[in-house]
Amino acid sequence: MSFLVVTGLSGAGKSQAVNALEDIGYFCIDNIPAALLPKILEFAQQGDNALPKVAVVIDVRGLHSREDVASAISSLDSLQIDYKILFLDASDECLERRYKETRRMHPISLSHGLAVGEAIRMERSILQPLYERANYVIDTTLLSTAQHKQRICDLFLEGKGKSMALNIISFGFKFGLPKEADIVLDVRCLPNPFYVPELKEKTGLDQEVVDFVMSHPEAVKLMDAYKNMLDCSLPLYVKEGKSLLTIAVGCTGGKHRSITFARLLADFCREKGYAPSLQHRDVQRKN
Repeated sequence: MSFLVVTGLSGAGKSQAVNALEDIGYFCIDNIPAALLPKILEFAQQGDNALPKVAVVIDVRGLHSREDVASAISSLDSLQIDYKILFLDASDECLERRYKETRRMHPISLSHGLAVGEAIRMERSILQPLYERANYVIDTTLLSTAQHKQRICDLFLEGKGKSMALNIISFGFKFGLPKEADIVLDVRCLPNPFYVPELKEKTGLDQEVVDFVMSHPEAVKLMDAYKNMLDCSLPLYVKEGKSLLTIAVGCTGGKHRSITFARLLADFCREKGYAPSLQHRDVQRKN
């Protein structure tokens, strides 16, 4: 049975994650007290209708202190089942903005009478042990709803190939680093199609841009160097038991060089037997 614990910051997209998990066949239970986890597992494994994929949400609605978190982790470890933890995160500024836009109250604001910013900082401190134990971390700060759902499906939809989930993201440095990135590759050193009038409004999804970027010897040399690095390092990550590896490829605006390299590196990883997901975080963003 696949047993997934969904946790993270309030407002970071746990509900959207649960919706996506349900769409791919998970039986999901929200707001579970840690003490009930053994009972949930027992229920999920009973009889002919045993559940093959279960996701439970535990967060600060039921975990009010670090002691509660420690107890929850102890309960999980006592289940004698291989479980994974998905942690949903976002920047404090993003979370404050989301609460302001939705006019909802943060759970800790309700229980402790704190301002939203203070509540978020307190919540982050309480959940830090779960963050450190997480197998998967998704930072939703700059993700659209569709991108968030796609990330969940890429991680947990069955039939993804090798045991390590591989995620490749193109991005623009001017909009910030992807927080979840394990490896960051910088291609800002290459000639920029943005300054070619007929290519400015196109992206690395257009063959003309790919041809321009890869027509330069320095781009070919850099691509070969990145391929050699991944050819060496990916098997080592698998050997060390890495569940998810996120490779972020960045240029200035995230539309030309980074997309080109991300696509070509994804093709290379497929040739090596991996099944990478591929997202272009900033392709629709205005410069």
